[in-house]
Amino acid sequence: MKKLLRGLSTAGLLLVAANSWAGFSIDNGQLLDANGNPFVMRGVNHAHTWYNSRTPQALADIAATGANTVRIVLANGGRWARNDGADVANVIQQCKANALVCMLEVHDATGWGEDSAAVHISSAAEYWTSPDILDAITGEEDYVLINIANEPFGNNVGESNYVDGTTAAIQTLRDAGLTHTIVVDASSWGQDWEGYMRDNAPQIAAADALGNLLFSVHMYQVYPDVASVANYMQAFQDMNLPLIVGEFGHEHQGQPVDEDAIMAQAQARGIGYLGWSWSGNTEPYLDMALNWDPNNLSDWGERMVNGENGIAQTSQCATVFPGCTGTGSSSSSSSSSSSSSSSSSSSSSGSSSSSSSSSSGGGGGLTCTAGGVDDWGAGFVLNSFTVTNNGGETVNGWTVQLDFGQEIAVTNAWNVNLSSTSGSLLTGTDVGYNGQLQPGQSASFGMQGEPGNLPGVTCTVE
Repeated sequence: MKKLLRGLSTAGLLLVAANSWAGFSIDNGQLLDANGNPFVMRGVNHAHTWYNSRTPQALADIAATGANTVRIVLANGGRWARNDGADVANVIQQCKANALVCMLEVHDATGWGEDSAAVHISSAAEYWTSPDILDAITGEEDYVLINIANEPFGNNVGESNYVDGTTAAIQTLRDAGLTHTIVVDASSWGQDWEGYMRDNAPQIAAADALGNLLFSVHMYQVYPDVASVANYMQAFQDMNLPLIVGEFGHEHQGQPVDEDAIMAQAQARGIGYLGWSWSGNTEPYLDMALNWDPNNLSDWGERMVNGENGIAQTSQCATVFPGCTGTGSSSSSSSSSSSSSSSSSSSSSGSSSSSSSSSSGGGGGLTCTAGGVDDWGAGFVLNSFTVTNNGGETVNGWTVQLDFGQEIAVTNAWNVNLSSTSGSLLTGTDVGYNGQLQPGQSASFGMQGEPGNLPGVTCTVE
Protein backbone atom coordinates (compact mmCIF):
# COMPACT_ATOMS: atom_id res chain seq x y z
CA MET A 1 0.00 0.00 0.00
CA LYS A 2 2.78 2.41 0.87
CA LYS A 3 4.45 2.07 -2.53
CA LEU A 4 1.24 3.28 -4.18
CA LEU A 5 1.44 6.51 -2.19
CA ARG A 6 4.60 7.68 -3.92
CA GLY A 7 2.84 9.35 -6.79
CA LEU A 8 0.36 11.26 -4.67
CA SER A 9 0.25 15.01 -4.91
CA THR A 10 -0.20 17.24 -1.90
CA ALA A 11 -3.94 17.22 -2.60
CA GLY A 12 -3.83 13.46 -2.49
CA LEU A 13 -2.03 13.57 0.82
CA LEU A 14 -4.82 15.69 2.24
CA LEU A 15 -7.17 12.82 1.52
CA VAL A 16 -4.82 10.40 3.25
CA ALA A 17 -4.61 12.76 6.23
CA ALA A 18 -8.35 12.50 6.68
CA ASN A 19 -7.97 8.76 7.16
CA SER A 20 -5.51 6.57 9.01
CA TRP A 21 -2.20 5.13 7.91
CA ALA A 22 0.26 2.67 9.34
CA GLY A 23 3.05 3.96 11.50
CA PHE A 24 3.78 6.55 14.15
CA SER A 25 1.50 9.56 14.33
CA ILE A 26 0.96 12.77 16.27
CA ASP A 27 -2.22 13.41 18.22
CA ASN A 28 -2.85 16.36 20.53
CA GLY A 29 0.86 17.10 20.86
CA GLN A 30 1.74 13.47 21.66
CA LEU A 31 3.74 10.94 19.62
CA LEU A 32 1.77 7.70 19.25
CA ASP A 33 3.04 4.34 18.04
CA ALA A 34 1.28 2.37 15.31
CA ASN A 35 -1.08 0.83 17.90
CA GLY A 36 -2.18 4.28 19.02
CA ASN A 37 -0.28 4.15 22.32
CA PRO A 38 1.75 7.13 23.59
CA PHE A 39 5.44 6.58 22.95
CA VAL A 40 8.18 8.45 24.80
CA MET A 41 11.67 8.00 23.37
CA ARG A 42 14.45 6.94 25.69
CA GLY A 43 17.64 6.17 23.85
CA VAL A 44 20.96 7.22 22.37
CA ASN A 45 22.62 8.24 19.12
CA HIS A 46 24.85 5.88 17.16
CA ALA A 47 27.30 7.09 14.47
CA HIS A 48 26.63 4.32 11.95
CA THR A 49 28.02 6.08 8.89
CA TRP A 50 31.53 6.27 10.44
CA TYR A 51 31.41 2.98 12.37
CA ASN A 52 29.17 0.74 10.28
CA SER A 53 31.14 -2.40 11.14
CA ARG A 54 30.37 -1.82 14.81
CA THR A 55 26.64 -1.27 14.30
CA PRO A 56 25.37 -4.83 14.89
CA GLN A 57 27.06 -5.11 18.30
CA ALA A 58 26.42 -1.48 19.20
CA LEU A 59 22.68 -1.84 18.63
CA ALA A 60 22.57 -4.99 20.74
CA ASP A 61 24.48 -3.22 23.52
CA ILE A 62 22.25 -0.15 23.32
CA ALA A 63 19.14 -2.32 23.52
CA ALA A 64 20.59 -4.08 26.56
CA THR A 65 20.52 -0.75 28.46
CA GLY A 66 16.73 -0.78 28.16
CA ALA A 67 16.68 1.91 25.46
CA ASN A 68 13.62 1.93 23.22
CA THR A 69 15.01 4.14 20.43
CA VAL A 70 18.26 4.70 18.58
CA ARG A 71 19.04 7.67 16.35
CA ILE A 72 21.18 6.51 13.43
CA VAL A 73 23.72 8.79 11.72
CA LEU A 74 23.63 8.39 7.93
CA ALA A 75 25.33 10.22 5.06
CA ASN A 76 23.93 11.20 1.67
CA GLY A 77 27.33 11.49 -0.05
CA GLY A 78 27.58 15.24 0.21
CA ARG A 79 30.29 15.11 2.83
CA TRP A 80 30.79 11.47 3.77
CA ALA A 81 30.38 8.23 1.82
CA ARG A 82 26.73 7.64 0.98
CA ASN A 83 24.77 4.99 2.87
CA ASP A 84 22.81 3.26 0.13
CA GLY A 85 19.40 1.64 0.31
CA ALA A 86 20.73 -1.84 1.02
CA ASP A 87 22.71 -0.53 3.99
CA VAL A 88 19.75 1.46 5.33
CA ALA A 89 17.45 -1.55 4.99
CA ASN A 90 19.96 -3.66 6.90
CA VAL A 91 20.19 -1.10 9.71
CA ILE A 92 16.40 -1.01 10.00
CA GLN A 93 16.24 -4.78 10.29
CA GLN A 94 18.92 -4.74 13.00
CA CYS A 95 16.97 -2.10 14.93
CA LYS A 96 13.82 -4.22 14.69
CA ALA A 97 15.68 -7.34 15.79
CA ASN A 98 16.70 -5.46 18.94
CA ALA A 99 13.21 -3.96 19.51
CA LEU A 100 14.57 -0.47 18.92
CA VAL A 101 12.60 2.24 17.17
CA CYS A 102 14.87 3.60 14.46
CA MET A 103 15.23 7.34 13.85
CA LEU A 104 17.29 7.94 10.73
CA GLU A 105 19.09 11.24 10.04
CA VAL A 106 21.36 12.73 7.35
CA HIS A 107 24.46 14.24 8.97
CA ASP A 108 26.00 15.92 5.92
CA ALA A 109 23.81 19.01 6.39
CA THR A 110 25.21 19.83 9.84
CA GLY A 111 25.86 23.55 10.21
CA TRP A 112 24.97 24.70 6.69
CA GLY A 113 25.52 28.43 6.28
CA GLU A 114 28.45 28.37 8.66
CA ASP A 115 30.29 25.17 7.73
CA SER A 116 31.27 25.35 4.06
CA ALA A 117 31.43 21.55 3.80
CA ALA A 118 27.77 21.12 4.78
CA VAL A 119 25.04 20.44 2.21
CA HIS A 120 21.70 22.24 2.19
CA ILE A 121 18.66 20.61 3.77
CA SER A 122 17.18 20.25 0.27
CA SER A 123 20.00 17.81 -0.54
CA ALA A 124 19.07 15.76 2.52
CA ALA A 125 15.43 15.74 1.41
CA GLU A 126 16.48 14.44 -2.00
CA TYR A 127 18.29 11.57 -0.29
CA TRP A 128 15.07 10.38 1.37
CA THR A 129 13.20 10.52 -1.94
CA SER A 130 15.86 8.73 -4.00
CA PRO A 131 14.64 5.35 -5.34
CA ASP A 132 16.88 3.06 -3.29
CA ILE A 133 16.18 4.86 -0.01
CA LEU A 134 12.45 4.95 -0.73
CA ASP A 135 12.57 1.19 -1.24
CA ALA A 136 14.38 0.75 2.08
CA ILE A 137 12.08 2.86 4.24
CA THR A 138 8.67 2.37 2.59
CA GLY A 139 6.65 -0.15 4.56
CA GLU A 140 8.67 0.47 7.73
CA GLU A 141 6.46 3.27 9.07
CA ASP A 142 5.71 1.29 12.26
CA TYR A 143 9.39 1.26 13.18
CA VAL A 144 11.12 4.20 11.48
CA LEU A 145 11.00 7.97 11.88
CA ILE A 146 12.74 10.24 9.37
CA ASN A 147 14.87 13.01 10.87
CA ILE A 148 15.37 14.97 7.63
CA ALA A 149 18.77 16.44 8.50
CA ASN A 150 21.00 16.84 11.52
CA GLU A 151 21.38 20.46 12.71
CA PRO A 152 20.95 21.68 9.13
CA PHE A 153 21.50 25.37 9.83
CA GLY A 154 24.39 27.03 11.64
CA ASN A 155 24.32 30.32 13.51
CA ASN A 156 23.05 33.57 12.02
CA VAL A 157 21.74 32.04 8.79
CA GLY A 158 18.55 34.09 8.90
CA GLU A 159 15.10 33.14 10.09
CA SER A 160 13.57 32.89 6.62
CA ASN A 161 16.33 30.54 5.44
CA TYR A 162 15.52 28.18 8.29
CA VAL A 163 11.74 28.34 7.97
CA ASP A 164 11.60 28.20 4.17
CA GLY A 165 14.23 25.49 3.88
CA THR A 166 12.62 23.31 6.53
CA THR A 167 9.07 23.62 5.20
CA ALA A 168 10.22 22.93 1.63
CA ALA A 169 12.04 19.79 2.79
CA ILE A 170 8.93 18.55 4.59
CA GLN A 171 6.86 19.05 1.47
CA THR A 172 9.45 17.25 -0.67
CA LEU A 173 9.07 14.12 1.48
CA ARG A 174 5.28 14.31 1.50
CA ASP A 175 5.11 14.90 -2.25
CA ALA A 176 7.11 11.69 -2.66
CA GLY A 177 4.37 9.81 -0.82
CA LEU A 178 6.21 9.24 2.45
CA THR A 179 3.83 9.05 5.42
CA HIS A 180 6.37 8.44 8.19
CA THR A 181 6.56 10.74 11.18
CA ILE A 182 9.02 13.44 10.09
CA VAL A 183 11.44 14.90 12.62
CA VAL A 184 12.89 18.38 12.08
CA ASP A 185 15.92 19.73 13.93
CA ALA A 186 16.14 23.23 15.36
CA SER A 187 18.19 26.06 13.94
CA SER A 188 21.53 27.31 15.27
CA TRP A 189 23.34 23.95 15.34
CA GLY A 190 20.19 22.38 16.76
CA GLN A 191 20.18 24.46 19.96
CA ASP A 192 17.68 27.10 18.74
CA TRP A 193 19.24 29.91 20.77
CA GLU A 194 17.92 32.32 18.13
CA GLY A 195 14.43 30.85 18.51
CA TYR A 196 13.76 30.22 14.82
CA MET A 197 12.15 26.81 15.37
CA ARG A 198 10.30 27.73 18.55
CA ASP A 199 8.92 31.00 17.20
CA ASN A 200 7.83 29.50 13.87
CA ALA A 201 6.75 26.04 15.00
CA PRO A 202 3.03 26.47 14.18
CA GLN A 203 3.88 27.61 10.64
CA ILE A 204 6.32 24.74 10.16
CA ALA A 205 3.82 22.22 11.51
CA ALA A 206 1.18 23.53 9.10
CA ALA A 207 3.50 22.73 6.19
CA ASP A 208 2.93 19.01 6.81
CA ALA A 209 -0.29 17.99 5.12
CA LEU A 210 -0.45 14.88 7.32
CA GLY A 211 0.05 16.69 10.62
CA ASN A 212 2.69 14.10 11.46
CA LEU A 213 5.64 16.28 12.41
CA LEU A 214 7.90 16.05 15.47
CA PHE A 215 10.21 18.89 16.57
CA SER A 216 13.70 18.15 17.88
CA VAL A 217 16.00 20.42 19.89
CA HIS A 218 19.61 19.62 20.77
CA MET A 219 20.38 20.71 24.31
CA TYR A 220 23.98 21.58 25.03
CA GLN A 221 25.57 24.65 26.61
CA VAL A 222 22.62 26.91 25.72
CA TYR A 223 20.74 24.96 28.41
CA PRO A 224 22.85 25.28 31.59
CA ASP A 225 20.05 25.40 34.19
CA VAL A 226 16.52 24.30 35.07
CA ALA A 227 14.87 27.50 33.90
CA SER A 228 16.34 27.42 30.38
CA VAL A 229 15.31 23.78 29.94
CA ALA A 230 11.82 24.16 31.44
CA ASN A 231 11.01 27.36 29.57
CA TYR A 232 11.90 25.86 26.20
CA MET A 233 9.90 22.71 26.77
CA GLN A 234 6.97 24.70 28.13
CA ALA A 235 6.84 26.83 24.99
CA PHE A 236 6.05 23.75 22.88
CA GLN A 237 3.55 22.41 25.37
CA ASP A 238 1.80 25.79 25.36
CA MET A 239 1.49 25.43 21.56
CA ASN A 240 0.38 21.78 21.94
CA LEU A 241 3.16 20.73 19.60
CA PRO A 242 5.34 17.61 20.11
CA LEU A 243 8.98 17.98 21.07
CA ILE A 244 11.92 15.68 21.73
CA VAL A 245 15.49 16.31 22.84
CA GLY A 246 17.25 14.69 19.90
CA GLU A 247 20.72 15.19 21.34
CA PHE A 248 22.20 16.32 24.64
CA GLY A 249 25.27 15.76 26.81
CA HIS A 250 26.56 16.52 30.27
CA GLU A 251 28.96 19.18 28.98
CA HIS A 252 29.91 20.65 25.64
CA GLN A 253 33.01 22.46 24.46
CA GLY A 254 34.13 22.99 28.03
CA GLN A 255 30.82 24.49 29.14
CA PRO A 256 28.25 22.90 31.47
CA VAL A 257 24.93 21.42 30.41
CA ASP A 258 22.21 20.70 32.96
CA GLU A 259 21.62 17.09 32.02
CA ASP A 260 19.81 16.48 35.30
CA ALA A 261 17.23 19.13 34.45
CA ILE A 262 16.89 17.87 30.88
CA MET A 263 16.17 14.31 32.01
CA ALA A 264 13.92 15.31 34.91
CA GLN A 265 11.91 17.80 32.88
CA ALA A 266 11.58 15.37 29.97
CA GLN A 267 10.33 12.65 32.30
CA ALA A 268 7.85 14.93 34.05
CA ARG A 269 6.48 16.26 30.77
CA GLY A 270 6.43 13.02 28.75
CA ILE A 271 9.08 14.30 26.32
CA GLY A 272 11.50 11.93 24.61
CA TYR A 273 15.26 12.23 24.85
CA LEU A 274 18.24 10.72 23.01
CA GLY A 275 21.72 11.21 24.47
CA TRP A 276 24.80 11.83 22.33
CA SER A 277 26.35 9.31 21.85
CA TRP A 278 27.20 5.65 22.33
CA SER A 279 30.91 5.71 21.38
CA GLY A 280 33.50 6.88 18.84
CA ASN A 281 33.28 10.62 19.45
CA THR A 282 36.00 13.04 18.43
CA GLU A 283 35.18 14.58 21.84
CA PRO A 284 35.69 11.48 24.03
CA TYR A 285 33.95 13.04 27.02
CA LEU A 286 30.67 12.43 25.15
CA ASP A 287 31.29 8.66 24.80
CA MET A 288 28.89 6.61 26.92
CA ALA A 289 30.63 3.27 26.33
CA LEU A 290 34.39 3.63 26.54
CA ASN A 291 36.03 2.00 23.54
CA TRP A 292 32.62 0.54 22.62
CA ASP A 293 32.62 -1.62 25.76
CA PRO A 294 29.12 -1.79 27.34
CA ASN A 295 30.70 -3.08 30.55
CA ASN A 296 32.87 0.02 30.83
CA LEU A 297 30.51 2.98 30.84
CA SER A 298 31.88 6.48 31.32
CA ASP A 299 30.47 8.74 34.01
CA TRP A 300 28.24 10.19 31.30
CA GLY A 301 27.16 6.70 30.26
CA GLU A 302 26.37 5.73 33.86
CA ARG A 303 24.37 8.92 34.31
CA MET A 304 22.45 8.39 31.10
CA VAL A 305 21.71 4.71 31.56
CA ASN A 306 21.51 4.11 35.31
CA GLY A 307 20.97 7.55 36.84
CA GLU A 308 17.84 9.27 38.12
CA ASN A 309 15.32 9.62 35.26
CA GLY A 310 17.72 7.64 33.08
CA ILE A 311 17.04 4.98 30.49
CA ALA A 312 16.93 1.99 32.86
CA GLN A 313 14.48 3.76 35.16
CA THR A 314 12.13 5.35 32.65
CA SER A 315 12.18 3.57 29.28
CA GLN A 316 9.06 1.80 28.01
CA CYS A 317 9.17 -0.45 24.98
CA ALA A 318 7.17 0.35 21.85
CA THR A 319 4.05 -1.80 21.64
CA VAL A 320 4.70 -2.53 17.95
CA PHE A 321 7.24 -5.12 19.07
CA PRO A 322 6.09 -8.62 20.08
CA GLY A 323 5.81 -9.14 23.82
CA CYS A 324 5.64 -5.45 24.65
CA THR A 325 2.54 -4.22 26.43
CA GLY A 326 3.89 -0.70 26.88
CA THR A 327 3.87 -1.01 30.66
CA GLY A 328 7.69 -1.15 30.93
CA SER A 329 9.49 0.46 33.81
CA SER A 330 8.79 4.07 32.95
CA SER A 331 7.83 6.54 35.63
CA SER A 332 6.25 3.85 37.83
CA SER A 333 9.74 3.11 39.11
CA SER A 334 9.87 6.45 40.88
CA SER A 335 9.38 6.28 44.63
CA SER A 336 8.59 8.68 47.42
CA SER A 337 12.19 8.57 48.50
CA SER A 338 13.44 9.86 45.17
CA SER A 339 14.94 13.30 44.95
CA SER A 340 16.21 15.30 42.05
CA SER A 341 19.91 15.46 41.41
CA SER A 342 21.46 18.88 41.74
CA SER A 343 21.85 20.53 38.38
CA SER A 344 25.26 20.75 36.81
CA SER A 345 25.10 24.52 36.94
CA SER A 346 22.73 25.22 39.78
CA SER A 347 24.83 28.19 40.82
CA SER A 348 23.39 30.09 37.88
CA SER A 349 20.08 30.38 39.71
CA GLY A 350 21.23 30.62 43.28
CA SER A 351 21.91 27.84 45.73
CA SER A 352 19.51 25.24 44.38
CA SER A 353 18.44 22.51 46.76
CA SER A 354 16.03 19.61 46.86
CA SER A 355 13.01 19.97 49.11
CA SER A 356 11.33 17.09 50.84
CA SER A 357 8.09 15.60 49.55
CA SER A 358 5.65 12.87 50.45
CA SER A 359 2.75 10.94 49.02
CA SER A 360 -0.27 8.91 49.88
CA GLY A 361 -2.80 6.71 48.19
CA GLY A 362 -6.45 7.04 47.43
CA GLY A 363 -9.22 4.69 46.48
CA GLY A 364 -8.93 2.00 43.83
CA GLY A 365 -5.25 1.31 44.47
CA LEU A 366 -4.03 4.70 43.20
CA THR A 367 -0.97 6.33 44.77
CA CYS A 368 0.62 9.69 44.13
CA THR A 369 4.34 10.20 44.58
CA ALA A 370 5.78 13.70 44.84
CA GLY A 371 9.31 13.52 43.49
CA GLY A 372 12.25 15.84 43.99
CA VAL A 373 11.97 19.62 44.06
CA ASP A 374 14.53 21.98 42.56
CA ASP A 375 14.21 24.97 44.91
CA TRP A 376 16.35 28.09 44.63
CA GLY A 377 14.48 30.34 47.05
CA ALA A 378 12.84 32.68 44.55
CA GLY A 379 11.15 29.79 42.77
CA PHE A 380 10.90 26.03 42.33
CA VAL A 381 10.39 23.26 39.80
CA LEU A 382 8.60 20.09 40.86
CA ASN A 383 10.23 17.65 38.52
CA SER A 384 7.85 14.74 38.80
CA PHE A 385 4.61 13.88 40.49
CA THR A 386 3.73 10.29 39.63
CA VAL A 387 0.26 8.76 39.80
CA THR A 388 0.43 4.95 39.81
CA ASN A 389 -2.33 2.39 39.50
CA ASN A 390 -1.41 -0.31 42.04
CA GLY A 391 -4.81 -1.96 41.81
CA GLY A 392 -6.08 -4.78 39.68
CA GLU A 393 -8.48 -2.84 37.44
CA THR A 394 -8.11 -0.14 34.81
CA VAL A 395 -8.52 3.43 36.08
CA ASN A 396 -10.24 5.95 33.82
CA GLY A 397 -9.28 9.39 35.10
CA TRP A 398 -7.64 10.65 38.28
CA THR A 399 -7.74 13.70 40.55
CA VAL A 400 -4.92 14.86 42.81
CA GLN A 401 -4.83 17.17 45.83
CA LEU A 402 -1.54 19.04 46.29
CA ASP A 403 -0.58 20.58 49.63
CA PHE A 404 2.37 22.98 49.38
CA GLY A 405 2.36 24.07 53.02
CA GLN A 406 2.42 27.77 52.01
CA GLU A 407 0.87 30.13 49.47
CA ILE A 408 2.40 29.65 46.01
CA ALA A 409 1.69 30.68 42.42
CA VAL A 410 2.16 28.21 39.56
CA THR A 411 3.66 29.80 36.46
CA ASN A 412 3.90 26.66 34.27
CA ALA A 413 2.34 23.20 34.53
CA TRP A 414 2.50 20.16 32.26
CA ASN A 415 0.47 16.99 31.85
CA VAL A 416 -2.12 18.15 34.44
CA ASN A 417 -5.16 20.42 34.48
CA LEU A 418 -5.15 22.67 37.57
CA SER A 419 -8.41 24.11 38.87
CA SER A 420 -6.43 27.08 40.22
CA THR A 421 -2.86 28.30 39.86
CA SER A 422 -2.46 29.94 43.26
CA GLY A 423 -2.96 29.00 46.90
CA SER A 424 -1.54 26.49 49.32
CA LEU A 425 -3.92 23.68 48.31
CA LEU A 426 -4.37 22.92 44.60
CA THR A 427 -6.47 20.37 42.75
CA GLY A 428 -5.43 18.80 39.45
CA THR A 429 -6.89 16.27 37.03
CA ASP A 430 -5.53 14.25 34.13
CA VAL A 431 -5.40 15.83 30.68
CA GLY A 432 -7.18 13.04 28.83
CA TYR A 433 -4.44 11.05 27.15
CA ASN A 434 -2.79 10.24 30.50
CA GLY A 435 -6.01 9.52 32.38
CA GLN A 436 -6.41 5.83 31.60
CA LEU A 437 -4.01 3.70 33.64
CA GLN A 438 -3.82 -0.05 33.31
CA PRO A 439 -2.75 -1.99 36.43
CA GLY A 440 0.90 -1.14 37.07
CA GLN A 441 0.93 1.88 34.77
CA SER A 442 1.84 5.44 35.81
CA ALA A 443 1.37 9.00 34.64
CA SER A 444 3.71 11.85 35.52
CA PHE A 445 3.16 15.59 35.67
CA GLY A 446 5.02 18.62 36.98
CA MET A 447 5.03 22.35 37.46
CA GLN A 448 7.08 25.46 38.01
CA GLY A 449 6.18 28.22 40.46
CA GLU A 450 7.12 30.83 43.04
CA PRO A 451 8.20 31.56 45.71
CA GLY A 452 10.56 28.81 46.78
CA ASN A 453 11.72 27.62 50.19
CA LEU A 454 8.87 25.12 50.21
CA PRO A 455 8.46 23.35 53.56
CA GLY A 456 7.39 20.19 51.75
CA VAL A 457 4.82 19.01 49.23
CA THR A 458 2.15 16.35 49.79
CA CYS A 459 0.18 14.69 47.00
CA THR A 460 -2.96 12.58 47.46
CA VAL A 461 -5.00 11.02 44.66
CA GLU A 462 -8.45 9.62 44.02
